[in-house]
Amino acid sequence: MNELNLECSIPKKSEWYAVYTRHQHEKAVSERLSRIGFDVFLPTYQAVRQWKDRIKRLSLPLFPCYVLLRCGLGRRLEILSTPGVHSIVTSAGRPAPIPEIQVDAIRRVIENHLQVEPHPFLSCGDWVRVKFGPLAGIEGILIRRKSAYRLILSAQLLGKSIAVEVDAFSVEPLPHRATVKSLESTRTYRFVYRGLQEMGGLAGKRGREEQLQ
Repeated sequence: MNELNLECSIPKKSEWYAVYTRHQHEKAVSERLSRIGFDVFLPTYQAVRQWKDRIKRLSLPLFPCYVLLRCGLGRRLEILSTPGVHSIVTSAGRPAPIPEIQVDAIRRVIENHLQVEPHPFLSCGDWVRVKFGPLAGIEGILIRRKSAYRLILSAQLLGKSIAVEVDAFSVEPLPHRATVKSLESTRTYRFVYRGLQEMGGLAGKRGREEQLQ
């Protein structure tokens, strides 16, 4: 059995993979792959660009140069021969699937038309779970920017993150997932935690703060 057949026989259902595209070819690649039968996901956000004579609202990729697709690797040659495709994202030399839970979280943000934007990749911080609303059950890292709170969701394989605004009352802490690895992170943790506590989101959870002091 050759490598290609072996890869095709392992998955019991199609998984999500990431395709690396040429610069600014994400939309064209997405449309081409969709036309030949792939389940394609190109998450975008709205951005405003201003020139001297006009202002324009644009739909831009949340993950520049990447398109996500669900497929079996038996169609790998079709993917790689699609104009605008550079490669399939790999790990240890093999196409690497993206966990479905990560794709589903990002998809729910897009489908519910929530305010979202790209964010520098973040893999450690204060983990929370959304308790109710359109993102109920989703887990991510909570940060505070000015007077607003944002939930950071990441595609670990791509080293990419997005930020979506959330209500502090809608989340609960996940102590077992907390990863405070530096003094700077600890200070951020205290700041966010106390801010939530003041707003009532974490009332009665002082034990965690005391452990950090």
